[in-house]
Amino acid sequence: MNVEVLMPQIGFTMSEGELVEWRVQDGAHVEAGAELFVLGAEKAMQEIESPATGKLRVHKQPGVYEVGTVLAVIEADS
Repeated sequence: MNVEVLMPQIGFTMSEGELVEWRVQDGAHVEAGAELFVLGAEKAMQEIESPATGKLRVHKQPGVYEVGTVLAVIEADS
């Protein structure tokens, strides 16, 4: 089962955030709870964890995206 990695909403007024840096390369295996990417939002940086275990497939490169944008997909281990 694939799990989408979405641009999260941190705070009620956040409508977009900056994907600053991927901490895992496209195609790499990630563990649930491991650091996945750095989010820049509302003048603060936050590390976002992987929601699942599996192979990361990056869809978006660093940049600014609306909340809910699919940034990547994790091909979950079965």
